[in-house]
Amino acid sequence: MFKKEIRLSGFGGQGIILAAVILADAALQAGFFVVQTQSYGPEARGGASRAEVILSDQPVDYPKVSSPDIFLALSAESYAKYCHDLKENAIIVLEESMQTTQCAADALRFPVLATARKAGKEITANMVLLGILSSLLKNILPKIYLEEAIQRRVPSGTAELNLLAFTYGYALSEEIK
Repeated sequence: MFKKEIRLSGFGGQGIILAAVILADAALQAGFFVVQTQSYGPEARGGASRAEVILSDQPVDYPKVSSPDIFLALSAESYAKYCHDLKENAIIVLEESMQTTQCAADALRFPVLATARKAGKEITANMVLLGILSSLLKNILPKIYLEEAIQRRVPSGTAELNLLAFTYGYALSEEIK
């Protein structure tokens, strides 16, 4: 049985929920059983937020991530709030500029925000994060499914910019790995 639990986190407004929706859409198109959940409430106004996705080759019997295999964090606050139940060998991806004393020594640090600015707008950091995640999952979820889901899910007129940020994130991960 194959099952991956993924948690994305950041602060409200960074597009974490959209990134999770795109990931779930792509995984569904690739033939996985998928569950996607997200946090609402005050988190949507700038506090720590999270969204989670479970990918499986079997029906998912519990809709919540219990112990993430992959954890991505764009802010120190979200890392501190959501890092406590990771699997022992979880892959941890962090924004390079993030300052925290709680980070795992083996966390992968990427210049997500700087790469999004390079793509054209910092608001595309979620797409850079998806590109990194796509690279990490490339043997499981071909990136074409994510590229197609981005085109379906991002706001009208922004697909080109979002795909560019995704491509930059993918290349960044391949370069650093």
